[in-house]
Amino acid sequence: MSADVIVLGAGIIGVSTAVHLVKRGKSVVLVDRRGPGEETSYGNAGLIQREGVVPYGFPQQLGMILRYSLNNRIDAHYHLGALPSVARFLATYWWNSNVSRHQVIARAYAPLIEHSISEHDSLIQEAGASHLIRKDGWTEAFRTKAKQDAEVKEAERLKREYGLNFIVHDARSLADKEPHLSSDFVGGLSWVEPWSVLDPHALTLAYVKLFESLGGRFIHGDATSLRQKGSGWEVMTEEGAVTGKDAVIALGPWSDTVTKPLGYRFLVGVKRGYHMHYAPRDNAVLNGWTMDAERGYFLAPMSQGIRLTTGAEFATRDAPKTPVQLERAEAVARTVFPLAERLDKEPWMGARPCTPDMMPVIGKAPRHNGLWFAFGHSHHGLTLGPVTGRVIAESICGEKPFMDITPYRPDRFSI
Repeated sequence: MSADVIVLGAGIIGVSTAVHLVKRGKSVVLVDRRGPGEETSYGNAGLIQREGVVPYGFPQQLGMILRYSLNNRIDAHYHLGALPSVARFLATYWWNSNVSRHQVIARAYAPLIEHSISEHDSLIQEAGASHLIRKDGWTEAFRTKAKQDAEVKEAERLKREYGLNFIVHDARSLADKEPHLSSDFVGGLSWVEPWSVLDPHALTLAYVKLFESLGGRFIHGDATSLRQKGSGWEVMTEEGAVTGKDAVIALGPWSDTVTKPLGYRFLVGVKRGYHMHYAPRDNAVLNGWTMDAERGYFLAPMSQGIRLTTGAEFATRDAPKTPVQLERAEAVARTVFPLAERLDKEPWMGARPCTPDMMPVIGKAPRHNGLWFAFGHSHHGLTLGPVTGRVIAESICGEKPFMDITPYRPDRFSI
């Protein structure tokens, strides 16, 4: 079997890339060992974060670092045994999170975020997936006035610099918005522009259906079998060898299983995360996506139930699950919202691929013709799927990308 392009990885990044390629007349085979959207793209908080122009940085304050070192928080947890293997990544991540460097990175990152809603909107309309989308933003709920004042000050800065809009709530207006939240919160801040997704996995599948309706093919296969074949590329699938002139590596946290054998050494870390779904108790209603800002967990009213998501776990990618953050978050969440029984047999876990400069790797491989990279999107894989897919497809097809992707080029690393 032959195609113009082989896309390795059927998460939201790979699927979006495949859609944009077939829309440009390319024959495309999408390859994954599992079904589309069944790995990292399955378990996120379901937000298209138009406000997320500032990537999540590593804490800079010594006091905060010491508090994280106690390893008893919801928003971050680490495996002690994993620290030696991730130390270089963490050190570089910390260095890039310095205030001045972080601001430079945010300015380079913001254009991707700027187009996140518009690029999703185009695919949502074409895929007939509007029923999966809500357009009413999300809310940070604050337990202290000091935290609220600090976050409002930052939101005002983002509005000045990036045109982002928000609404500030006092305790009463937050209670009007979320009447079943407890009185633990003194106020809140709602971001206006973001969209939320009632079922991220279903959205990925809707994009896959669009891809297939346009002539694309999805096949189960082994991405690690990718090798050069003549002037192109070959990968083994359950339907035999597939060859293509171009290949896109969009394997998220597993991208190194293909890039390393080809001689590329990216410094990419993994932030693992967990979720669980719950039924509401006593007919309680959670009206919108809500974050307990001081504690660092999300409650999201999704199709499968109320999804509770945790922060980041620093561990090796394939280490066994350790959902201690979920246990901590659930204990707190039950005190602020009437959660009933768990709806999943066990906690879901996923792995976010993170670069130390907090920006994805998007562009042509420096030392191989016809090889393209699209991974490392950290917390914003769902947010940046379609915009990444478009700029990669435009590059492969010889078009000028509609936005400058130079800041995300692979060769910014020592590879």
